[in-house]
Amino acid sequence: MTGQPPIVGVTMGDPAGVGPEIAAKAFADPRCRVACRPLLVGDADVMAEAVALTRAGLRVRRIASVAEARFDPATIDVLQVGAFDVGGLARGRVSPACGRASYDYVVGAIDLAMSGAIQATVTNPINKEAVAAAGLPSTGHTEIYARRTGTKRYTMMLVEGEFRVAHVSTHVSLREACDRVKKARVLEVIVLADAACRALGIARPRIAVAGLNPHAGENGLFGAEDRDEIQPAVGEAVAAGVAAEGPLPPDTVFSKLRGGLYDLVVAMYHDQGHIPTKLLGFQYDAKAGRWTSVAGVNVTLGLPIIRTSVDHGTAFDLAGTGQASCDSLLSAVGYAAALANSRRDSSPGEASG
Repeated sequence: MTGQPPIVGVTMGDPAGVGPEIAAKAFADPRCRVACRPLLVGDADVMAEAVALTRAGLRVRRIASVAEARFDPATIDVLQVGAFDVGGLARGRVSPACGRASYDYVVGAIDLAMSGAIQATVTNPINKEAVAAAGLPSTGHTEIYARRTGTKRYTMMLVEGEFRVAHVSTHVSLREACDRVKKARVLEVIVLADAACRALGIARPRIAVAGLNPHAGENGLFGAEDRDEIQPAVGEAVAAGVAAEGPLPPDTVFSKLRGGLYDLVVAMYHDQGHIPTKLLGFQYDAKAGRWTSVAGVNVTLGLPIIRTSVDHGTAFDLAGTGQASCDSLLSAVGYAAALANSRRDSSPGEASG
């Protein structure tokens, strides 16, 4: 390694969403360039329009390979994937063309990371309906990454500052989420979460495991999952050397996380983990009629490559207004860079000169 900041590939997201606009804003922010050497994986023409719309004051430079990138702070290097018809772009609307393009950007970034051309990936939001309209599997980023990299064991971690939550299940019905609370899966997520915290420099992560039922089941009074599935998983994790505790009542464990008692909470399902995290990172000003902050990072654990993401969707209602916040994207870039640096520093045999 040369000691330079890592190269981070940022996907453009759905061209009809806010991804291009927040990317333009983020690339114009000096913090982005301090953290890494960023390049945009997407379409140069769409990005040129986004730069003009947001008045980011940057040039857009189309490139065909990572080797061509100059990483000039006044320029967005856009690694062109395909040829998108910007003349037919309807912002804020579901489009098969946008679904296909956004999917191709993700796959392009994954392949660059798998080849070692870039050290980390950051994804802007895609629209599942648009992806499905393009005739592609209507799953999210996480599933695309898992399929493309051949990963079987993975999970989502949400981060807002020191507030970290990993999930046993995510995009499934609540009924199915309950059925997925099994000892093997809970243990798997605890281990992945512990490894992620260590990669962030936490020497002895304190992992809290939330219960599924009210009061963590009250020893079977309110459901047997906490007693029969979660508690044994925590016991095995502790026996393996993980500083895990639980199952803990989910109505109080997140307050303890925020207070610093734990480094991460393992949540049992999507909303159990998403609601407290977004309560911290998403701030809406009713008087101004707008979001003043949309912060938070989504990290996929268990992959052979680094993937972080914004913690929000395509925001079609804001697309084309130039008002969307780039807070989450900046945080995601910083997190990806930190993970890339940690991975580099822990890799044996790599020179630092």
